[in-house]
Amino acid sequence: MSDRAAGCTVLHVDMDAFFASVEVRRHPELAGTPVIVGGVGNRGVVTSATYEARAYGVHSAMPTSRALRLCPTATVLPGDLALYTEVSRSVMALFRTITPLVEPLSLDEAFLDVSGSGRRLGDPVAIGEHIRARVFDEQGITCSVGVAGSKFVAKLASTRSKPDGLLVVRPAEVMDFLHPLPVGALWGVGPKTEEVLLRLGLRTVGDLAHVPARTLQRAVGAAAGAHLHELSWGRDPRRVVPDEPDRSTGAEETFGTDVDDPQVVHRELLHLAERTAGRLRSTGHLTRTVSIKVRFADFTTITRSRTLKVPTDVGQELYDTARALFDALGLDRARIRLVGVRAEGLVEADATARQLELGAREHGRRDAELAADAAARRFGAGAVRPATLLGRGRTPGTGPGVRGQLPGSGPGAAGRRPGAAR
Repeated sequence: MSDRAAGCTVLHVDMDAFFASVEVRRHPELAGTPVIVGGVGNRGVVTSATYEARAYGVHSAMPTSRALRLCPTATVLPGDLALYTEVSRSVMALFRTITPLVEPLSLDEAFLDVSGSGRRLGDPVAIGEHIRARVFDEQGITCSVGVAGSKFVAKLASTRSKPDGLLVVRPAEVMDFLHPLPVGALWGVGPKTEEVLLRLGLRTVGDLAHVPARTLQRAVGAAAGAHLHELSWGRDPRRVVPDEPDRSTGAEETFGTDVDDPQVVHRELLHLAERTAGRLRSTGHLTRTVSIKVRFADFTTITRSRTLKVPTDVGQELYDTARALFDALGLDRARIRLVGVRAEGLVEADATARQLELGAREHGRRDAELAADAAARRFGAGAVRPATLLGRGRTPGTGPGVRGQLPGSGPGAAGRRPGAAR
């Protein structure tokens, strides 16, 4: 291994502003402009934003209404999780051509152990640059790469190299890299823990490192104190653990205002069932069990599930089950805040997993949904959808949105932002 990467076998690869970057790829006319992906209405939050929007102070988990006050010229898009999942699958498949030791953390980031890839692809720095080039060439988006001897330091390095960069932190450089960072950079330090540490006068990782471990444990608890003490000295023995196949997938929607109309809930369940079935087909899975989540206005939440006789990836079948589960609750004008549909007990959609029901038609609903998938890939999500959903508002992914206008994301959520102007 070359001196520039001695002792570094762990890569952390993180897509830059992933959801927003995929949207800009789909709508190149938005390149170089502030773009926000997120929910709308009084409960909408930002899930992703381009760096042009971040320059105005916009960040994820911020209410969309506040984001638009900070950056009124931003284009707001409701998002297309099916598309992001498809791009993520392609990126993760690319990583697995580099090494079988890939540990995804989310749709847009993963750890890679490249200790066995050097002979074929070069040192870890060369591998990191190779990944960055391939992601850009194949997906049209950028990523940042951290290269280090541990997962913790590699993740910090990728964050410090954003956007579209690569940073190597060799073992001999860890203390110089780590100790000037704010204590909030450590894994496990949330707002409350950070507040405690700042009250103790511990502002940097170096400050924390030089506090006796017992003192730290008295301040934040035994386990957290020991964990932070180890990290402050760059000690992270965890290995990259290849991911297990997904065992569930689903979708949920928070209504713009609380809903007490069963027909509105049924329509939303249909929309969520279609989305969930699309994800199953895109990942090559069938579901054995369908579950629903219902959250009421007082935040009380209940779930119900039913196991199917035959595994499926058909949206209509998921909807029929989800609707039956909801109707069985016997809710009488209860005010509902959120509903969700989830597919559980996933199995591979191969010839042995798919069984034909006696007397079933040779071609049916699944063929129609596969055709709809093909149309969505060519023309965008929502190109084909159930007639019941035609009046639901603009489906995510059907257009770039309008500057200064909030596209609807659910019943009661549509509306125009006051004072909006292009």
